[in-house]
Amino acid sequence: MNLGKISAYRGELMGFAILIVMLFHMGVPRSSSWYGLVRMGNLGVDIFLFLSGMGLWYSWSKNPALRQFYFNRVIRIYPAWLIIAGYYFISRFDFAHATVDSWINLVMQVLFNWNFWRFDQLTFWYVPATMMLYVFAPFYMEAVRRNPACRWLVVFPLMWCIMVTYITPIHNAVGHIEIFWSRVPIFFLGINLAESIRNKTTLPASTWVMVVAAFVVSLGACVWLEQMKHGRFPLYTERMLYIVLAITTVIIMSEVFDRLRSVKFVNAAFAFVGGISLEIYLLHVEYVLRPLQKAYSLPYWPRFLVVLAISVPLAWIISKVCSFITNRLKTLTANR
Repeated sequence: MNLGKISAYRGELMGFAILIVMLFHMGVPRSSSWYGLVRMGNLGVDIFLFLSGMGLWYSWSKNPALRQFYFNRVIRIYPAWLIIAGYYFISRFDFAHATVDSWINLVMQVLFNWNFWRFDQLTFWYVPATMMLYVFAPFYMEAVRRNPACRWLVVFPLMWCIMVTYITPIHNAVGHIEIFWSRVPIFFLGINLAESIRNKTTLPASTWVMVVAAFVVSLGACVWLEQMKHGRFPLYTERMLYIVLAITTVIIMSEVFDRLRSVKFVNAAFAFVGGISLEIYLLHVEYVLRPLQKAYSLPYWPRFLVVLAISVPLAWIISKVCSFITNRLKTLTANR
């Protein structure tokens, strides 16, 4: 087992992650016997965060410059965010009855989606959550770079998840964004494991027994919880299982993509989708799925295929526009 395969197939893994997120968003009735399994598409968010943490460590190791780090993150996310999410918020703004407060709210929504932090408004929630993690990531990475023992700091967000759930004053203050707190550990674990992945650490073949066992047990537990007890347990309990499930899924899928490398079009397709995963995420629910559901009543798989067929070319076009903007910004800053 070579952990370097995770980095080698990062694009394919990102493509896999956004596809299962889309499958999750298609939704099935609560009464469906597939409900628990479909809910597992939510795991794609954890895979994204793990891979994002890994990628940040690579970037920081090459150039631990705070200003450049933030600049790179902003120009990667904000062009797509402002085009897609910005238009979404602006198009729903009541200009005729606008007040100072509503104008402030619009600006803050467009810039930071601050209603996610205030009221747990989940539209596009993954992007502001990721941007918040990016704010703190450099300080964590620098601490780890100077003293590898700081990797143990990841236990604090694990404890925080429990505190947010059960300590009443904390829960009342910030419990509404439990969906964010419960995803913080997997992001920092991505940073923690990145050096082993970058060094292409090889583990004994017998490790596969443990990986597969952990995958099966965590997947079975998560499916059962969703199928039988959805909505009746704190989010963090399942997210702790997601940590095991996300990491083992990444390891297993990187091996799958390695075995498929001779079938080039498969890996190329997943990598292509992974390369525009941000744009697909921002587009596919509000701009494609919801209008489609209002106009037609399609079964699960046809609905998914139609949403995919519409979202991918739109995302590709927007990604090209964003690439043009990004390159112009890089040129302008390089000339300063």
